[in-house]
Amino acid sequence: MRRMRALALPALAVIGVLAAAPRSAAAGDNDLILGRLVVLVDDNGTGTPSRAVGQSLELRSLVSELGVALAPRLLAPADTLGFGGFQFSADIGWTSISSEQRWWRALRSSPAPDAANHGASTLPTIGLFVRKGIWFPVPSLEFGAGMVHLFDSKIWSGQAYVKIALQEGYHDLPVPSFAVRGGVSRLIGQKDLDLTVISIDGSVSKHVGIGSTWGLDPYGGYGALLMVPRSEVIDPTPHIDPLDPMFASDRALDFVFKDQDDILRHRLFVGAKLQYYVFELTMEAAMALAGSSVDQRAGSDACMFDSTTTACDSTDQAASQKTFTVSAGFDF
Repeated sequence: MRRMRALALPALAVIGVLAAAPRSAAAGDNDLILGRLVVLVDDNGTGTPSRAVGQSLELRSLVSELGVALAPRLLAPADTLGFGGFQFSADIGWTSISSEQRWWRALRSSPAPDAANHGASTLPTIGLFVRKGIWFPVPSLEFGAGMVHLFDSKIWSGQAYVKIALQEGYHDLPVPSFAVRGGVSRLIGQKDLDLTVISIDGSVSKHVGIGSTWGLDPYGGYGALLMVPRSEVIDPTPHIDPLDPMFASDRALDFVFKDQDDILRHRLFVGAKLQYYVFELTMEAAMALAGSSVDQRAGSDACMFDSTTTACDSTDQAASQKTFTVSAGFDF
């Protein structure tokens, strides 16, 4: 027990340093400017825009790819920690995005709307988590909570999950463990967008002892991601002061993206947890299949790029995405 406490102190110190490292008061390249996803329309032929049309097709695809990067973390085998178990961990992940697609011009790093690339091809994140096994209402229950930060931005997501192991603990028999888990992620730090990502997944794993000292738990599974985006009021011309009498008509350009149907993505994952005494190292690879869900508008056609109406069907055009994550922590 004394040795465990001694190890806990450096663990907490490492987690504290990692938590402080990505903080930045200034906007970064990975912050979003949703006002760029707009078409300004001159209905009066005066040469001055009379209304702004948010591009629902691009918003849906942007949110779909961003949601995968900020989705509830996995990083655990099917076995729970046990009702007395406790874990501190920190992780770093990289999620691919189709940065050449026009919806990523919403990134602050985008040099121009028609640029060949609007930023890096991956979104790097860092996560800090606490996990706890608990007896209630069944022995094989585990809760977890933490934060994920998108590097070079002010964007965070608060996350929580609950996992129930349907079968676990038979490590001396050729029987794998099975678990189901539900998680939720809430976007923080993005003033133009409200985003909730809900995950449901099933996993299978098998514990392997190595020399009575090391433990290895390879695992894999499938999960579904349900993303619920909601827009705040957006100013497409933030460089213009609407209080200036010369630009009084600019206030009429403020807009809100129409609420869309929920976005569904499918995710496959494999990984392995290696443990020595109380130290654990987990590596995981995941693939989110390409988006295909549609926001249906009754009696309307498919949305096109540079649409001048929101009365159209938006199809998620997000590409398949890969995520690689490394986690280190301490199990007590």
